[in-house]
Amino acid sequence: MHKKILYCFLLFCFSQFEIAGQTFYLKISEIAEANKKKTESLYYIQKHKDYRSIENEWQRLKQTIYKQGYINAKWQPLTKMNDSVFTSEVVFGLKVDSIKISFQPNQIPEHLLKTAALDTLQNTFVIPFSDVEKTMQQLNAGISSLGKPFNKLQLTNIQSETAHVLTAQLVVSGEKQPRYINNIVIKGYELFPKSYLKHYLNIKPGQVLNLESIKVKTDNLQELPFANKIRDSEILFSQDSTILYMYLEKVKSNAFDGFLGFGTNQETSKLELNGYLNLELVNNLNFGESLSLAYRSDENEQTSFQVTIKTPYLFNSPVGAEVALRIFKKDSSFTTTNQRANLIYQLNSKHSISGGILSTTSSNLLATTNLNPLIKDYTSIFYTANYQFRAHTKSGPIVKTPTALQLQIGTGNRNIKSQKVSQLLYDLEAFKTINLNLRNHLFLKAISFGLFSEDYLENELARFGGIKSIRGFEENSLTASLYGVLQTEYRYSLTPELYVHSITDLAYLENQINSQKEKLVSLGLGFALKTKAGLLQFNYATGKTENQNFKLANSKIHLSLSALF
Repeated sequence: MHKKILYCFLLFCFSQFEIAGQTFYLKISEIAEANKKKTESLYYIQKHKDYRSIENEWQRLKQTIYKQGYINAKWQPLTKMNDSVFTSEVVFGLKVDSIKISFQPNQIPEHLLKTAALDTLQNTFVIPFSDVEKTMQQLNAGISSLGKPFNKLQLTNIQSETAHVLTAQLVVSGEKQPRYINNIVIKGYELFPKSYLKHYLNIKPGQVLNLESIKVKTDNLQELPFANKIRDSEILFSQDSTILYMYLEKVKSNAFDGFLGFGTNQETSKLELNGYLNLELVNNLNFGESLSLAYRSDENEQTSFQVTIKTPYLFNSPVGAEVALRIFKKDSSFTTTNQRANLIYQLNSKHSISGGILSTTSSNLLATTNLNPLIKDYTSIFYTANYQFRAHTKSGPIVKTPTALQLQIGTGNRNIKSQKVSQLLYDLEAFKTINLNLRNHLFLKAISFGLFSEDYLENELARFGGIKSIRGFEENSLTASLYGVLQTEYRYSLTPELYVHSITDLAYLENQINSQKEKLVSLGLGFALKTKAGLLQFNYATGKTENQNFKLANSKIHLSLSALF
């Protein structure tokens, strides 16, 4: 008795498993043999896991054939042929190739018809029947962008002109007058700078309501370092007003950046330290302003200090301002002071242009010029033009600015007493992070500077080298009238907050004072780790010139910490 019960139970389980794992098939056939090729060319899914899937695919296929122009197609109900096969038959009938649509000019603006690439003749346009849905969606979106989000388009009075051509009347129903944004309410971050609404997002009261445009513009908040969109904007409609609600939050945007560098002095074989501190305060007054302070000291007895103040949208205008002061001292040889003032115009969320003045004063600190005749007191003034592109992201815990480009060009004169020399300069910095997949990334950074003049002084040459340019060399140990650096890193993410990377840096420099032309290369390894304190970066690299060999004794170790607060 127990064996019979066990046998029945196993048989029941097996039969249920067999039913659950059964495969069903859908087959479509054409009744008229002359049109058999039509069904053979139809694409539809034949294998299904249950009857509901078969019915959904059958309904989808009916809609597809209708949109192709077979509006009079006759379908037989789904029929079960056996336990696993379901069939249906269809008579296609004549195909409608096109539809002739007439409209009222006062309901459909002419520019919308041109946007949809429609050729009109006597308030009528003809389109392929298969394009009806797409065309109606385009026209409906166009009317909505004119401040009429509740208007609807409908084809009425549909008739057959010929066997293959239909006629119809396009009717627009809804509000006759466009809606305008009457008020903007910020929720969550009520002190969000209103100038950014007007000039950065280009959203302001009095604008024609365009729902799609508002969505695109508010998405640009992701490009701001100090604000974030909590959720999509909402619109409150009433009979006589339209209020836009935006949900924002203020995010941490103050930054601290610093590093320590370790290296061996080639003359004394002693360990030497160098360092760099950078503090950037952003939007603390809720105007979108920024203040940055940078201090650098290195083993070559070089010290620099820089302060930069940037104020966007002065007096609620589209123009901002930037002023900067930089002081550089080379041991007891000379000091150089740079002063810069720019007016900035933000083209959109990523692009900006600016123009201004760069003034330089350099003083010789040596007791007598005979010690180094190439160091002299001078002043210079350059008129500069600048372009900047920056693309931010808030999705990654480590990389916040995946792409950036900044270019400055200038023309001016250098003055030594009564002697004037015309000069040109350019300054370029660009970088990009290429995400190959979730774990593999490629980082590229290019830096270049050029000063073009009849003659040169040592205290006007550019200085580079170290963690911000070519790693494996001492900070600011290289001087040049023209140079270019390419930093490359292959990054492998061990976790979302930790990656290891290679270091391959290449550089080329020219020094017109001593007719030097040099190629440099640096190799190494490093890692970046997101910690509670900030982003910790470690670089180990060794560099060499064109005619040297790699020496581990010349290797440099760089530690940097970047933190938001």
